[in-house]
Amino acid sequence: MKRLLILLTATSLLAGGGVSGAASVPSARSVEDAAPALKLRSTRYGRVLFDGRDRVLYAFTRDRRGARSTCYGGCARAWPVYFSRGAVAPMRGVRRSLIGRVRRRDGRFQVTYNGWPLYFYAHEGPREVRCQGVDEFGGLWLVVRADGRLVR
Repeated sequence: MKRLLILLTATSLLAGGGVSGAASVPSARSVEDAAPALKLRSTRYGRVLFDGRDRVLYAFTRDRRGARSTCYGGCARAWPVYFSRGAVAPMRGVRRSLIGRVRRRDGRFQVTYNGWPLYFYAHEGPREVRCQGVDEFGGLWLVVRADGRLVR
């Protein structure tokens, strides 16, 4: 009976059941979607980009549009990269022509929108937007509109 309880608990955690009351926080591993998607959601900043799991996406002004990311180490732990193993599916209102990918130092691909590499904030859950305009790691973290402009 004790083994069965341990097995059921472990299976629930692995399946994403998590611990009751725990916030859903992305990690570097959890943001590499096998079938990534971009969608728009209404927020107090207007309609901005979210991934397919309802996590808001940010651009970092220290990155140059159309260039590789400058966010590594502690920066990438606080602001996990939105990785993609394949094509990114645009949902209603997202412009396919603005979606891209850029190769990072480790060879993995980071999703970009209008040339801006995309990130999450590690301590936000689904549908939360708490870090718009945060100045950290040498730049501002800004949400992204459907037209690819950053919300300032």
